[in-house]
Amino acid sequence: MRWHSSSPRLSSALGIGITLLLCTAGTRATGAPLQHGTLELIAESQWIAPGHPFYLGLHFQLEKGWHIYWVNPGDSGEPPRVTWQLPAGLTPGPMEWPTPRRLSHSSIADFGYDDAVMLIVPMHAPTNLAVRESARLGAEVKVLICREICIPGKVQLTLTLPVKLRPPQPDPQTSGLFATARKSLPRPAPANWKFSVNEAKDSFDLTAVLGRQIKQAIFFPLAESQIQNAAPQKLVPLAAGFRLTLRKSDQLLKPIEQLKGVLVLTAGKAYLIDAPVGKAGAAKSHNGIGIRPAQSFQEEPKR
Repeated sequence: MRWHSSSPRLSSALGIGITLLLCTAGTRATGAPLQHGTLELIAESQWIAPGHPFYLGLHFQLEKGWHIYWVNPGDSGEPPRVTWQLPAGLTPGPMEWPTPRRLSHSSIADFGYDDAVMLIVPMHAPTNLAVRESARLGAEVKVLICREICIPGKVQLTLTLPVKLRPPQPDPQTSGLFATARKSLPRPAPANWKFSVNEAKDSFDLTAVLGRQIKQAIFFPLAESQIQNAAPQKLVPLAAGFRLTLRKSDQLLKPIEQLKGVLVLTAGKAYLIDAPVGKAGAAKSHNGIGIRPAQSFQEEPKR
């Protein structure tokens, strides 16, 4: 783990752990307390139905000034890690991560979330899932919450949902939270947008052809140690797009074939891109934020 902080007080906090248990029935639980925040496990649907996907959410609410991390945390920190305990047959999909914001501290830059954020997890229910009065869904969540110091915590959350043969219906108590969270997810880049990356000795030049001039953009790399996160990203507007120069990370030890990440344009609109390095080409669009790199923290469920 990479637990770093700009404060020397970090060492006094690393030994602090939080282990809590929350068990409830229904689609929404009372928030489990964390140091400087709360976390709850919620479901979008009122019940589970065989053959129908459903969605769970990890809803964080943080005290002012405190933050958690994106799937690529940047120069320090760790993203939330989840270990699922699920009934036989239920399987989780890749976690859907909202667009992060840049958390800058002197010479480093982290990527994460403050205030409130929800991480969405799609769940697959097979057609042969046994109908039962209820199914118990468990999640052990390890999370690092930071400000000047970082505090590691561990929470055990449990949610119980009925299993019925009828198609699941949205729960009015939670559907608004899911709708808001989906608005914050990066969307697939339009098929007619073209991206390419030219690699220089110390930098990557990301060129985008979007059909209009762009004067503001910031790139969040999906993988760690590819670019210098705190370095300025120099943008040159072009007639039909832009060119963005990204300084290489000193920790990048071998060439990369694709540059994947989230591109945030004017007014906060965010898009997933997968641009080939070394030659021009079209971006490969992805459906949702659920890109699963080697360092993804989606784990297999325990049965």
